Amino acid sequence: MSKKFITALLIVISTVGIAALTTFVVMEFFTKDPVEAKNRSIDEVVESSFDVPEITTNLKSKNIVRLSFKIEASDKKAREELEKREFQIKDIIITELANMEAKDLEGQAGMDRFKDTIKKKVDALLQEGEVKQVYTTSFILQ
Repeated sequence: MSKKFITALLIVISTVGIAALTTFVVMEFFTKDPVEAKNRSIDEVVESSFDVPEITTNLKSKNIVRLSFKIEASDKKAREELEKREFQIKDIIITELANMEAKDLEGQAGMDRFKDTIKKKVDALLQEGEVKQVYTTSFILQ
């Protein structure tokens, strides 16, 4: 085998190894597991959660949706801020739904995308703490 071939082979093997290591590091440290509640007890979760009252509104597709959520915050202070911002949270939810079709909410993937959008937008409002999770507590689509 020639020296150029061995050098090229070593470069390819090194590149693949670096790519694999990078993928592992990103997957291990930068993705969040929604089940991972950092060992919080249910009492801590409930204490830091805020119930969004039931909302009934129209979708872009002329369907009607009725739903409610429980938003888990990082701590009690963040939950208190969520309570004060209830009107803003409802506005975010209604505005998002007004731009959605019924098919956008179908299945687990559709609901997960919607809840992720709500989580990000509500989290951006908060000055204290952060939104940990958004749970659907009721959902009816007609």
